[in-house]
Amino acid sequence: MGLFWRVLGMGILLLPFIGLGGCDLSGRAAEGDSAGGGAETLSIMTWNVQALFDGEETGDEYDEYLNSAGWSGEKYASRLNVMGRAIGGMGTGAPDILALEEVENAGVLEELAAGPLGKHGYRWVFFANNSGSSLGIGILSRLPLLNTRAHSLSFNGETTPRPVMEVWVDTGDKPPALFICHWKSKLGGDDVTEGLRRASARIILRRMREIRKENPHTPIAVMGDLNENHDEFYRKNGAFITALIPDDPRAAELTGLYRAKGENADDSAELIEELQADFLILGKTKPPAAVYFPPGAAILYSPWGRELENGSYYYRNAWETIDHVLLSESFFDGVGWDFDAVYTADQSPFTRAGGLPDAYNPRTGSGLSDHLPLVLTLKYMGDG
Repeated sequence: MGLFWRVLGMGILLLPFIGLGGCDLSGRAAEGDSAGGGAETLSIMTWNVQALFDGEETGDEYDEYLNSAGWSGEKYASRLNVMGRAIGGMGTGAPDILALEEVENAGVLEELAAGPLGKHGYRWVFFANNSGSSLGIGILSRLPLLNTRAHSLSFNGETTPRPVMEVWVDTGDKPPALFICHWKSKLGGDDVTEGLRRASARIILRRMREIRKENPHTPIAVMGDLNENHDEFYRKNGAFITALIPDDPRAAELTGLYRAKGENADDSAELIEELQADFLILGKTKPPAAVYFPPGAAILYSPWGRELENGSYYYRNAWETIDHVLLSESFFDGVGWDFDAVYTADQSPFTRAGGLPDAYNPRTGSGLSDHLPLVLTLKYMGDG
């Protein structure tokens, strides 16, 4: 499938009191027919593809992906082909939208869309990366992408290592806004690095509030590798505020929002926004509704512990739930595109013996990724 270059979106939102780091942004459309017209279902996959470097050495690669370590263009091409077969061979069919983390550059996405996935019609490609970073995040889509942006934040003298990608998908009725993320890892210490994960959550919260002021019914999804478990707060014994907070009385009290509960919603709106500046609240109900936080708090539905079990990443002999699909209440209102299902791609070729992720080995060229993909399916409910 041939490609032509077209920048779909270069806008960068400047947020008050937030320093914006430099971002490399690329948006392109590939030739071919668009997909999704008249469809009754829509599928979106998020996947950390584990250091997807191309075959050209620029000096920014990880050590194991240098030519001196045995990395080559042939291994890169082989890896793309294996990934393409895995995505195209999924039992439910290749997803309509692919959100990929740990991609070196836009060219990798283009080659994946044009080559191994050429017959699947991924016409729209968008990539974002902080300047100087080895890896970024990208999206391949059969449907047009609207209002593509990338947000990066400097906080306490540090910059989030990767931007938060914001894309709007042209689905016709009630187009959703997707925030595709790869938050700061815990390398350096869980509590030390928590500030940068909360900084990324700050970006999302600010944009969610801005979007809702324009159109409160916009469906909003946060997806990607957040490097934080859905139950991180409990794993840390409630010792400090994490970027993902459960709808729990202890969490509400620690954040200060429990005391705002029960106040007049109009009077407490400013207080709620001030107190919930940099953490996302995870709800258990569909649609998400807070029990222990005030009505004005921003809350998203997490399928971990309900539709999703075990985990998506295996570390130190234990499952972790660091990959996420978090959904706003508008995905459950019976209008336009609504939540249908979500699942972990926990089968071959994404897994090896024992059901664990089949991590890629750049030395041998075997495997796929140390993360399992998550796949969200939406169903069309009509215009109400």
